[in-house]
Amino acid sequence: MANKISDETIEYVGILAKLELSCEEKENAKSDMEKMLDYIDTLNELDTAGIKPMSHVFPVNNVFREDIVRDGDGSADALANAPLAKDQGFKVPKTIG
Repeated sequence: MANKISDETIEYVGILAKLELSCEEKENAKSDMEKMLDYIDTLNELDTAGIKPMSHVFPVNNVFREDIVRDGDGSADALANAPLAKDQGFKVPKTIG
């Protein structure tokens, strides 16, 4: 492992993440972070010249559907169960003085 993380760094990361770690958990976290940094270094060795950057792994298409007018949304049925209704909506008690 080329990357070494200090105990102070693990303490600082724990404070930022609001974690209370035992000594064993700190050592495990330190080892895991060192492995992650080593892997990132390995990825940095790849030749990416001429490769266009992409924002998504999968092609992104418009996911919106066309609006289709239908018979209604059932609001009349919902209002039929309301204790009070006003102007096609529920009437509720005032909550702010």
